[in-house]
Parts: sequence; structure tokens; C-alpha cells
Amino acid sequence: MKTTAQSRCVLALDQGSQSSRAIVYSASGHAMAKTQIPVTSRRYGTACVEQNPDELLASLFAAIAGVAGQIDPELIVVAGLATQRSSIVCWNRVSGRALSPVLSWQDRRAEAWLEAFSDSGQRVQEITGLLLSPHYGVSKMRWCLDNNKAVQTCAANGELVMGPLSSYLTYQLLDEHPLLVDPANASRTLLFDYQTGRWSKELVGLFGIPQSFLPEPVTSSYSYGMLNASGVSAPLQIVTGDQSAALFAFGELRSNTVYANLGTGAFLQRPLGSDPISVPGLLNSVVYSDKKRTDYVLEGTVNGAGSAVNYMAHELQLEPKWVEAHLAQSLNEVNEPPLFLNGVSGLGAPWWVADFRSHFLYAAEGSANPSHDAAEKMTAVIESIVFMLQTNFELCATAAGMPERWVLSGGLSALDGLCQRLADISGVPAMRPDVDEATACGVSYLLGIGSSLPASSENESVFVPQTNLNLEHRYLRWRSAMAKCITVESS
Repeated sequence: MKTTAQSRCVLALDQGSQSSRAIVYSASGHAMAKTQIPVTSRRYGTACVEQNPDELLASLFAAIAGVAGQIDPELIVVAGLATQRSSIVCWNRVSGRALSPVLSWQDRRAEAWLEAFSDSGQRVQEITGLLLSPHYGVSKMRWCLDNNKAVQTCAANGELVMGPLSSYLTYQLLDEHPLLVDPANASRTLLFDYQTGRWSKELVGLFGIPQSFLPEPVTSSYSYGMLNASGVSAPLQIVTGDQSAALFAFGELRSNTVYANLGTGAFLQRPLGSDPISVPGLLNSVVYSDKKRTDYVLEGTVNGAGSAVNYMAHELQLEPKWVEAHLAQSLNEVNEPPLFLNGVSGLGAPWWVADFRSHFLYAAEGSANPSHDAAEKMTAVIESIVFMLQTNFELCATAAGMPERWVLSGGLSALDGLCQRLADISGVPAMRPDVDEATACGVSYLLGIGSSLPASSENESVFVPQTNLNLEHRYLRWRSAMAKCITVESS
């Protein structure tokens, strides 16, 4: 029977930038079945990044079919969904047909339009917890309204819906075709009042996005509707963002911990409980809500993490197998890499420069040194990620007190050299729990599966801070060079 404790299983769906995953967890938190379906992105120039909404939807259905073929799908009693945040799509509320591509969170095509609202930046941050940035949804929505004829026609007919990717996917996946949005994804639009949990009338007016086009905000834990696919019949009870879900892979949030999920982007989060605080350059984010509580975090966004590794590998004409085989070794062996000023996918927290030119600096500052080989340049890219995380770490520590530990997850956290550098430069231990698929695991926890990991466990790697004067010197040089370049590019 589906309702017995022993047979209670949950389905965690994770739709990310590079793949869609479906994982079935048992009542004890054991992964019983898993399917991963790769998805593609299209890039046009440096600012436009799109995905095909039909492909993303099909990938989720394929992933569900994959796990349903590995277990009895009747065992699944409830489901949850986590999606990439800040990506938006437009669709017809009557036919369900997508009218636009998915404009990725990495997309910055409407940067110039958003700059016209710079005088309203402080007010926008007070309401949304975010800084004005083209990475967030509103400028993408406005671009579609101004440039996409299908969107314009549908708007004129009163049939347009536009909103976060999570809303489009729940509309398509569920029998009821709901027009709903969770707070983690709604808050990435620059239209959402993150403290009231509603759309801001002030901001929808400011940006010219009619509220009638937007899905209805609800809580993270909510009865979204019924998922029926490939023999799975279960209510969808959790919808949230991928980075928000990843926090809960380790159980209830700890205020003395900084969490960093290192994937396509790297996202540093410091739990604040129910009391958000404002820190210049950092974000306030809702990571979970239900009828009883709302959890907030301070967040620093590093856009160029895995995306920067992929970008540099492409620039250096390195095969993915080479990167996989040699990057960890390079981090151990390269002692004096150049500095990489990393603006891949736009410079995020705490600088927020949408169009920042990525480049290397060598010991003789400003010189181009072709003798530096691929290993040194790839090491420099990894160190740039460490340095950007550390910059945000320092702001969190100043505002909320020095944390006791890092907790690291995501693909890049598999690099010991990266984890050790984070411990060394911050002066606090970095923990890497042996948790596979942090986002899906977090979804399962929010669905009531599994239990909090202990503070110390045999199933984790611990990187103890060590004195690393060369790294500290490079970090100071890097901070100085970043400040100088930002000043020049802003003038």
C-alpha cells in the first residue's frame, strides 16, 4: 500500500541548467532510483542564453519514466520540484503553448533597459531583497513584451502568462494546470515583496508588468496539484529553487554555518532564520515557507563557477576529459598561477557589473604571458571562484558574525584543492558531506524524508585551515585589481 510507512517513497525532481534529474528516495533517505537527462543551452554573443521549454519539459517526463522503470511507481506517495532560479518563460494560459524560449538566469540581454531604473535601486532592494540586475526575471519579461510578437498577441488577447520556469513546469506537469509560483522563484523576478510573500503593486507598476500576467504566489510547501506520468500518481507538495533546496540536503539550517553550492554558478548562503538583514552588495532570499514559518538567508552569487571552467576550457581548446583528468592535479601542483578577473556570465555579488571583461593578470601586471600553460590558467579560474566566495564570506561574517564552518556541495566541491583554499583563505574549516545530488536530497528532506546530518560524520571530508601566505598575497592582489578594473569600467 502506498500509505504504509515502510513503503513511503518520495520523488524529487531537479531541473537544472545542464540536466534534469529524477530521484526516488525511501523513507530512510536512501536513493532507490535515479535518472538524469542532459539538456542543452543556446548562446548568442555574450549576453543571450536560452533553453527550449519543450526540451526541458520533455526531459522531466523522460526522467520520471526512467525512475518509474526501476521501481514500482505505486510506491511514490508525494513529489517535489526544484528548478533553476531567475529563468523565465512566457506561455498561453488557454493552450499551454510556450510563446518564448526559456530566458536563462545567465541571460543579460535587457541590461540597457534596466539601467534606466538605477535611481530606484534602493527602493527595489528594500522590497525584493535583490539588487537591480539583468540576471533576474523582470528585464527578461519586459524584453519579451517589447520584442516577441507571439507574446504581444497573446497579451492583447488576455491569454498571456509569464513567470519563473518553475511555474511553467508545474502548469505542464500537473493535471490541474495551476498558475502558481513559489517564493524562492518568485523572489527572483524583482517584482516580489519577499517579506509579505506577494507581488509588489509598486514594482509591477514601476516596471510595467501587469499583475494579471503573473502566476499567483503561494508557499514552498503547498498542494500544487497531481502529477500523473509513467505510472506515477502523486501530489506535488514542494516547489522551490535549486539553490534553496540544496541547503536542506544537510537537514535543518544552522545559523553558524555558511553553505556554498558550487555548480554552474556558485551560491553562498548564510541562514538568518525569520529575521532578514540588509547588507550592501548581498541579497536577501526566501529559501522556504509554509503556513507556520519563512526562512531567509543572506546570499552571495558567483555567476562564473562551473560556467567559467567550461568557458576557459573552450577558450584553451581543452577536451572535457582533459579537464576532468587534470584539474585536480593542477590545483595541487601549480604554485604561482596568474590572476583571473572573472566576469563570466556577468559579475555578481557584491559588485554587480553585468558586462565585465574577463582577463588574466600576470606577475608583471598587465602583461600577456603566453608561456603560462593550460594548467596554470585553469588553476587561476578556480582561484577566482575561491576569491569571489571569500569576498562574500567576509561580508556575511561582518554582518552576522564569524561562522564556524563552510558546508560545501555541488560538482566543483569534488576538487580538494578548491575546498582547501576556501578553508585557508577564510580561516574556518570547510566540510564536504558525502551527499550525492544536494538539490534533490534537499527536496526529499522538505518532503519529510531522511534526517539531519550530524555536525561531524564519517561521511564527510574536513578541510582544516592552514597558513598559505602565497594564496593570501594573490587574494589581496586580486581584490586590488578587481577594484581598479571596476572603477575604470564604471567611469
